[in-house]
Amino acid sequence: MKKLSIIAIILSTLALGGVIFICATQKDNSDDIHRKALQIGYRIYSPVLPDTLTFAGEKVPMDTYYVREALDRELMVNMYWQSNMLLWIKRANRCFPVIEPILKQEGVPQDFKYLCVIESGLVNVTSPAKASGYWQFIKSTGEKYGLEINDDVDMRNDLEASTLAACKFLKSLKARFGSWTCAAAAYNCGEGGLSNRLSKEGVSSYYDVRLNKETSRYVFRILAAKLIMSSPQEYGFHVRKCDLYPQIPFRTVTLSGKNVDLYKFANDNNSSYKMLRELNPWIVNETIANKAGKTYTVKLPVEGGTSMKKITNGKKDTALVEKM
Repeated sequence: MKKLSIIAIILSTLALGGVIFICATQKDNSDDIHRKALQIGYRIYSPVLPDTLTFAGEKVPMDTYYVREALDRELMVNMYWQSNMLLWIKRANRCFPVIEPILKQEGVPQDFKYLCVIESGLVNVTSPAKASGYWQFIKSTGEKYGLEINDDVDMRNDLEASTLAACKFLKSLKARFGSWTCAAAAYNCGEGGLSNRLSKEGVSSYYDVRLNKETSRYVFRILAAKLIMSSPQEYGFHVRKCDLYPQIPFRTVTLSGKNVDLYKFANDNNSSYKMLRELNPWIVNETIANKAGKTYTVKLPVEGGTSMKKITNGKKDTALVEKM
């Protein structure tokens, strides 16, 4: 059999992912083949920007060049940080059904659920500035809006309680600044910081004021999350419903008394300590001193509540997610 003098190439395009494999002899110009394979098998697309867009019912001035470019940046950052966006989409299935009815009850636009996404990624985290929880409250602000925060309990880590506090805070910001967009910006940079900039520059719109780098990106990050999570397939994210993180079924019991040993409390209530802490992230210690003698409502797993078959009723929905 005559030897090949140039190349031996095998192209195999997989049905999933469009990956192309190339095998070549040493005599082959591997750089040229690599360039060709890259052109055939790898595509990076710039996002299509919407002509019209709103945040919390307020028009985004999409005909302003720097507004379009700011949104373009955040869309690209979040489109191509795929692992992070996938986690947001998966977690939203668990968190949004808790957040959405509270926003509705409090008269806060649903777009603010994406502010929670941007603040924490829908997990309990603590920032270098000691802001904590899903909505990233600092201690003084959290307490101002009704959250209990001490050595044993931190309600910033409770999704329901912190969402209610965030609603109260956002409504106060809306009353002060006159728009939900400015309320979102002030949530990030503080009331005084935004007020000073608006006053100094003689403007009233978030889109017209020059702010610090973080806050100047902040609303656009929320908008990018909204666009992608509202229509994930349009931005290249194909997630099956069975891939989403499910809501965990739970039962409630009351916790009262002083110096409560939580290991014993969990065991006495047919639960593991781990699941007690999983379902009640507002508990921050191994005991609750409860000096004020309060009664707390505690979530505990139902029987078999950690089993995926139990949680999903044995069903596997492989339909693609259309919106979050």
